[in-house]
Amino acid sequence: MNLIAPLGHALWMAFAMLWEILWPLILGFGLSAVVQAVISKNEMTRLLPDDSPRSLAVACGLGAASSSCSYAAVALARSIFRKGANFTAALAFQLASTNLVAELTIIIIVLMGWQFAAAEFVGGPLMVVLMALLLRRFLSRKLVAEAHVQADKGLKGKMEGHAEMDMSVTEGSLWQRIISKDGFTATSHYFVMDWAAVWKDIAVGLLIAGALAAWVPPDFWKEFFLVSHPVAAKIWGPLVGPIVAALSFVCSVGNVPLAAVLWNGGISFGGVIAFIYADLIVLPIIDIYRKYYGWRTAGIIVGVFYVAMALAALLIEFLFELLGLIPSQRSAQIVEMSISFNYTTVLNIIFLAVAALLLVRFFRTGGPRMLAHME
Repeated sequence: MNLIAPLGHALWMAFAMLWEILWPLILGFGLSAVVQAVISKNEMTRLLPDDSPRSLAVACGLGAASSSCSYAAVALARSIFRKGANFTAALAFQLASTNLVAELTIIIIVLMGWQFAAAEFVGGPLMVVLMALLLRRFLSRKLVAEAHVQADKGLKGKMEGHAEMDMSVTEGSLWQRIISKDGFTATSHYFVMDWAAVWKDIAVGLLIAGALAAWVPPDFWKEFFLVSHPVAAKIWGPLVGPIVAALSFVCSVGNVPLAAVLWNGGISFGGVIAFIYADLIVLPIIDIYRKYYGWRTAGIIVGVFYVAMALAALLIEFLFELLGLIPSQRSAQIVEMSISFNYTTVLNIIFLAVAALLLVRFFRTGGPRMLAHME
């Protein structure tokens, strides 16, 4: 059997997806790096003392301003919890830092449309509220105390060094911090560190998405997502979306190309949103929860996250249907059939030049030494 042609087709689909999202990735990571360069992580603990609406809102804002790396978000959430932040607020920060960040939003808009990005942003805070209510019901003070004892053991997960790194510039006005030499250096370091943290997830996500787009027949997705049963499909999508995400092992922004493939295949609008939310319950991260907080608390975190993701996505499905905002056509821009000199190519060239500038600054200011200690 000749496997070269199917394999080549899948690899081409993966590369074409990368070409489509390259400039949004660079732009998103660049914006995230700038924000991280001017916001100190040392202030997070002080700003998250409880699970009040104010603290949860601040947690969402801080999360949206941070890195999109799921592993780094989980590590940082434990770090600020150990330093005194409220456990629920730390988890809210964690959810926001992978679901409300600039790079994710930009890629969703480019690949799938503004409706999905809007749903992601409306559903994110809703998911945090549902999570907080569920944790109040199912997570006792005793379990939180046990989780704190386990967290203080300092067992290694992944991206510990990346989560702890703080090069933020705090003196001067916001603009002065951004354009200063130290600000430029910090931006370059965060930019490269964030890329180093997530490139594997992006690569795996693109390869899986390319393989599914090239090899899986449309009829399979239609059957799996109950396309012929519209009412059941609306409920089934948010329920099965997080499970597919957990089994795919792909987290952070790497799951967006796969979400586009699933949308074209027939998953419901809410199912797409639930799938994207579920980057924090993939199997490797569940194992990190076990190390950080113990089995009992890890089980509650995963159960609460799953219910909050599925329920938030289902409510978003009904809300956006009521408002007439669900796209009628399943035409996510997964790939271009050929690479040509168009606006995508021009933008890729421009942003690759920006990335090169940041990379040069990174190497000239001791970046490789820091990168060696990031894990």
